[in-house]
Amino acid sequence: KVVDLSEGEHIERELMLIKVKATGAIRAEIKRTADIFRGQIVDVTSTTYTIQLAGTSDKLDAFIEALSETTILEVVRSGVSGIARGEKVLSI
Repeated sequence: KVVDLSEGEHIERELMLIKVKATGAIRAEIKRTADIFRGQIVDVTSTTYTIQLAGTSDKLDAFIEALSETTILEVVRSGVSGIARGEKVLSI
């Protein structure tokens, strides 16, 4: 069942996993940027970080923009999920 939540008060979020090249001094800068956006580094190798970030689409877009000096290797996004605010519930 699909319900259009945009007509009422709602919360929406999207999940993103982003893999970036992370070598040398740039590693610390990437970690700081992830921390600012409340992202989590979920995988680390000697040359890459994979970062998990949840938020609005605008927040995820801003994070990608903040990493513009970094080599982005891969990005996957879930698409937007939402839920109504307050006591209203969806029933199937």
